[in-house]
This record gives sequence, structure tokens and C-alpha cells, in this order.
Amino acid sequence: MTTHEFDFVVVGAGTSGCYAAATAAKAGYDVVVVERKDAEEAGHIACGDALKGAANFPAAIPKSDLEPAFTNTGVDHGRFEIPQEDTVLEIPIPGELAVIDRWKYGKRIIEGASEAGATFHYDTVVQDVEQDRAGRVTGVTATRKGEVATYDAEFVVDAAGSLSLLQDKVDFADSTFDTNVDYSQFCSAYREIVEVPEPVEWDDALVFKPTERAAGYLWYFPRTDTQINAGLGFQMNEQPMHLVEDLKTDLRNRAEFDGATVKDKLGAALPTRRPYDSATHPGYLAVGDAAGHVNPTTGGGIAGAAYAGTYAAEAAIDALEDGEHGEAALWSYNERVMDHFGARYAALDVYNVLSTAVDVDDLMSLLASLPGDQLSEALYAGSASFGVGLAAKVAAKSFGHWGQIYKMYKTKRVADRLLAHYEDYPSSPDGLERWQSRRDAIMDDVYEVTGADAKY
Repeated sequence: MTTHEFDFVVVGAGTSGCYAAATAAKAGYDVVVVERKDAEEAGHIACGDALKGAANFPAAIPKSDLEPAFTNTGVDHGRFEIPQEDTVLEIPIPGELAVIDRWKYGKRIIEGASEAGATFHYDTVVQDVEQDRAGRVTGVTATRKGEVATYDAEFVVDAAGSLSLLQDKVDFADSTFDTNVDYSQFCSAYREIVEVPEPVEWDDALVFKPTERAAGYLWYFPRTDTQINAGLGFQMNEQPMHLVEDLKTDLRNRAEFDGATVKDKLGAALPTRRPYDSATHPGYLAVGDAAGHVNPTTGGGIAGAAYAGTYAAEAAIDALEDGEHGEAALWSYNERVMDHFGARYAALDVYNVLSTAVDVDDLMSLLASLPGDQLSEALYAGSASFGVGLAAKVAAKSFGHWGQIYKMYKTKRVADRLLAHYEDYPSSPDGLERWQSRRDAIMDDVYEVTGADAKY
């Protein structure tokens, strides 16, 4: 058995892992990224390829290093196809937007972390997590190219993705790390990269389409005007869908995909839940998908993951400089995540909860009657100006759906309460339990207003 010693062990070479590694390495620390894929496959990740917040990336890996992977920067709105209403709803998407070649992007962030000084160990599958008698995480054990290897470290950064194996191995009894995590809070998704013979008319839009069930959705994101990321997903608290066949059925029914060829295919699980209440434990921090850092209404999470990795590494560096490894010394990481995007994502989760409690046809009819600006705010900003006056105007266009409109109005109000509560996230682990109790009371109101089953 081989033993390696590093200051940081980062598990996973995705966005959050590479940014954590680059941040720590640039600060002069010894960093290893352990990645289960080989060097060729590393960076090949199932993704919708749409990048919201394309203007914003931390300096550890500059945006300029990533831009060669940006294949379509002309997208500026969402196109919601609503077959139940025989209509198409187009809404603006605020902020800079791009569609990327995710594999090329993955290679770019790996190169960026490597150039910053991080070491990469490929073909390395983590099997267990090491803890000392006080409960602090001190490293991981893995199989590397068929041989057992131990990685000792001051800090372990869990960037292993959704439903991370590491979280099944760590004993979190003596920390506030969020263990209220269930597979039903995640989405199963499958996507293909499809080359079409003629340019599509909607190469400036992200195309969304519901399936016959509220828990299912299709997307068509144009990497270029002839190369489309086509995907399908469903919420895991529902009966599973036949993802591959259901996607192919829809592709066969779209004229623009006649004669198309499939260039790549891949599946994955994605968080569609609020961010972890706490993603810290002595010697251990979870980042990106491994901590629920994804917009639960759209699945977008690349920019947030980059910042999460950066914030985690910076908190751990500060702790090391103070000779600390405990949760209190790492708490600034949780605070920065909640302040930057976590609070907003938690508020957006309210609309995800609502979607599980309404009939898909009713929901689509309601969306078809909403003004595009307000729908855009609801999907991307965590709130929307959906007052009684607007509801009255919408009601004139949506006779028969007034009950749903009023439910949306009440949902928006409770989402605003939740957002305000997250903005009072505690400044230390000692305040978390009280904060959670008040948050859970607001969530009880969410379930009452929406009629949905409890999600957490």
C-alpha cells in the first residue's frame, strides 16, 4: 500500500474540485486531485451545457482560460414549448449566458488547476474516509490503478458530485454537516449531443419542454446552430421514466432532427434541492453538487460550483494559518455560499416544491398566461413581482385557472419569507439549530400553501 501526504486532497475533478485545487495550490499548498476517470475521460461530465453567469468566475482559473470552450454566446432567452396549450412562451434570461462544450470546458479547468500547481491522480477510486479519534477527517483511502493507496491530508474537499460516496463514510455525529439528504431530492437525467443536417431556427434560445408528467422535462440547448445538447430528466421522487427511449421518441417527432446523428451520450444524477444547511465538518468540506449547490428550478450550477470551490479552499487556508481544523474555523465558507447564491437557491426550491403538487396541464396553462418578465424573475432570481394587481391582469387571460394563480401568489409570498430568513444565516455553528427551527416552520407553511408532500 502506498501512502501520499498532501495539505489538501480534493476528490473529483469537476468545476468545484478544480477551483478548490487551483485556489489552494496558488496559495502555495500541496494539493492532489483524485479522479476516478482516466486522463482522457476526465472532464467528460453529463451536463446541459448551458452556463448561466458566464461573466462571473473566480480568478483562480480566469474566465479567459475557459472561453475557448464557449461555443454559443448568442443565446439570450428561454423558449418554453407548451404543447398542451399549442403555444410557445419566450422569456428573457438575465445576465450573461453561454452554451459550452462541457468536455472541452472540463479539460480547460483541469489544465487551469494543474498550471496553478495541483497534482492529478487519475484512475483513482475513493473507497473510504479516514477519521481520527476526535472525528476529524484526516484523509481518504482509494484504489489507484488496481492498488490500494492512502492519502493523508490537512483537509479533504468533497467534490465527488451528487449523492457523494464520501458522505456515506464520514461519521458526522459531532458536527452540523447536513445529513438530511435523500435520493428523492435529486433528478436523474440523460443527454445526447446531436448533430442536425440544417441550422435550427432557435439557435439563440434555450428550449424547454414538459413531458406528460410534472416531474419530467426535456431540454434542447444549441451548442451551435447544428449541434444540440438534447436531454431529458425526471425527479427521483416520481416513478422512473425510460429516459433514453422517451428522449428518442421526442427527437423523432421534431422535424429539425430528421437525419441527425448522435455524437455523444451520457447520464447523471443532479441535485434539485436547497443547498446543504452546512457543508463543513472538522477537516472536511463539501462543494458543488456534493453540497446541493445547484439552481433547483433549472439545474444550472457551474458558476456557483466555481465559487463554492474557491470559498471552501480560502476558508481552509485561513484555518490552516491559524492552526485550526474545526468546524467553527471553516464556517465562513457556509456564510459566503449562503450570501452569494445559497439563499436565492433555497427560495427557488419553493417553486420546485410547488411543481410536485400541481397537475402538469394546469401548470402549463398557468405558465402560458404569465408575463415573460415575471416568469424569468421567478425562475432565475428567487422571487418575482407577482402581486394582486398583476394576478388580476393575468386572470383575465386565464379563466379557469384562478385558483392556481392565487396559489402562485401565496407561494411567492412564502418564498420571499424564506429568502429573508436565509439572509439571516448564523455566523457560527452554535446558531444553526435555532436558525433551522425557524426555517423549518416556514417550510411547513410552504407545504400547506402548495399542498405538496414534505421534501425534507
